[in-house]
Amino acid sequence: MKIIRVRWIPRRKLAAMNLFGVVFAPKGETLAPRTLNHEAIHTAQMKEMLFIFFYLWYFLEWLFRLRKKSSAYRRISFEREAYLHEHDPEYLKNRKPYHWVRYL
Repeated sequence: MKIIRVRWIPRRKLAAMNLFGVVFAPKGETLAPRTLNHEAIHTAQMKEMLFIFFYLWYFLEWLFRLRKKSSAYRRISFEREAYLHEHDPEYLKNRKPYHWVRYL
């Protein structure tokens, strides 16, 4: 997973942003191991969905979850899987393909 340091990411809102398996992080910030693991989980999800289908599903699920009062972002199945397992550095070694489906 490649990491690119940029100035345009707001530090208060985002620790990092993963686009097509490349992580963009604020310049001068150190990424926590859990953040790197979180983004690595997203990269695995993207690869198994051939990237474009990941973004399509992500957007459609986000739109669907906007109807609820709680945070749509936190309720997306991809994010739920990543947040639940970001503290486990061994997770990707044992992860089954399409595991995010469990969190729909």
